Amino acid sequence: MSMIEFSNEEKAIIVNKIKLYFRDELEQDIGQFEAEFLLDFFSEEIGAFFYNRGLYDAQAILEQRLESINEAIYELEKPTPFRR
Repeated sequence: MSMIEFSNEEKAIIVNKIKLYFRDELEQDIGQFEAEFLLDFFSEEIGAFFYNRGLYDAQAILEQRLESINEAIYELEKPTPFRR
């Protein structure tokens, strides 16, 4: 798996959310560097868990859609004396 990378705009939004969380929930002010460092840590060490969960969820949705398509195709089948 390749490294999870964010655009500069995404990174700025995420870093700001980290800083706000620390301020509002933990009553601690952290700087830009600390917030970026924390984001990098989570991206490298924990990001794969979230990424994989997203893949599993996407796979489950795809399987549901394919099942629906299979059912729709079966409904279109014309009766014949041939049996599968």
